Amino acid sequence: MGLFDFFKKKQTEETVESAVEEVKEETIAEAVEEAAEEKLEEEAKEIVSEAVEEKAEEIIEKEAEEAVAEAIEEKEEIAEETAKDEAEEIVEEIIEAAEEVSEKIAEEIEEEKAVEEAPAEEVKPVKKGFFARLKEGLGKTRNSIMGGVDSVLNAFTKIDEDLFEELEEVLIMADLGVDTTMHIIDTLRKRVKKEGVTDPAMIKDMLSEEISKILTEGCEEEFEITKPCVMLVIGVNGVGKTTTIGKLAHIYKERGNNVMLAAADTFRAAAIDQLEIWGKRAGIDVIKHEENSDPAAVVFDAVNAAKARKTDILICDTAGRLHNKKNLMDELKKIFRVIEREYPDCHREVFLVLDATTGQNAMQQAKIFKEVADITGIILTKLDGTAKGGIVVAIKNELKIPVRYIGVGEGIEDLQKFDAESFAKAIFGKE
Repeated sequence: MGLFDFFKKKQTEETVESAVEEVKEETIAEAVEEAAEEKLEEEAKEIVSEAVEEKAEEIIEKEAEEAVAEAIEEKEEIAEETAKDEAEEIVEEIIEAAEEVSEKIAEEIEEEKAVEEAPAEEVKPVKKGFFARLKEGLGKTRNSIMGGVDSVLNAFTKIDEDLFEELEEVLIMADLGVDTTMHIIDTLRKRVKKEGVTDPAMIKDMLSEEISKILTEGCEEEFEITKPCVMLVIGVNGVGKTTTIGKLAHIYKERGNNVMLAAADTFRAAAIDQLEIWGKRAGIDVIKHEENSDPAAVVFDAVNAAKARKTDILICDTAGRLHNKKNLMDELKKIFRVIEREYPDCHREVFLVLDATTGQNAMQQAKIFKEVADITGIILTKLDGTAKGGIVVAIKNELKIPVRYIGVGEGIEDLQKFDAESFAKAIFGKE
């Protein structure tokens, strides 16, 4: 082989290798490009897939929300329809009940008319509950006095000093007071000796007679308010003064009187509001000022209003304090001067309200108030809640102030005009 052939062969080999390298590089480049394109295509597919999934989720979520909203709306519509149906049923039931009540009332009215139209001789008067309520209200007092008396009398076979001493103790425990008890026991001793009584059982009737005598002594046949009247009602806080005034106002109005109230207890919290409530219940006007104002100024306005309106009874709620006797006296004197100056023609009453449950403390209050005011009558409240009803006897015997009304319950009808004879019968359980 010649040199030319060698070089030619060498050049051919290099050319072939160069061509192979080029083909190889092109093939690799194409492979790389194809791989890149495949990768991009896969990524694109994934992106599209994710987008499709997100869109699908959004559509599903939106459709779900719409479905829920529709379900709620349907439920509300159903509830409204159900409520409407129930309301209609309730209205129908109310109408039916009202019709039944109306029919019942109509029947009762017809029955009442029939009773009223019936001949007088056929109507049998039913005994009212006045004495029954009184007797029931005084149950604790009756048990305290008569229960103790029976125990003492049953324990003795003869009348001696021991019997009188034990009887004395029973009466004092029932709050008849020491002075009143001593007076009753001394009288019983004299009667036993004078009448020659030997049976202890007879003491009971004699005791009943003596207590009745104290209660009825000096009592007029029937207490009536002289009109026009200005009534001052006094008493310490907590005795039921304002409530008693409300009940009195109702009672007087029911009897056909023109009544007015004056809120002159201006220093007690809520006294004015309490009296206003009673006034509204009874349909009665209440003359009032601001709290802590001058009581005499309230009475001045009330007296002039009562005079102008020709009021039958003006009831003034005043003087609920005892801590300073001089101030109390000055306040009452000022009020009396106002009444005397502005309404000299009116009749005046001063009622003292006492809480019977306080027993001898009530007696002490009465004594103090009697020193500062001309008390014309006493109202004893809460007699139904105490065994100390004997205080009525003590007040009548020692203070000589008539008891005008007694409270034997919470109802308006339970504030009763005091009747000494009925009270004595109720205490001793007699009819």
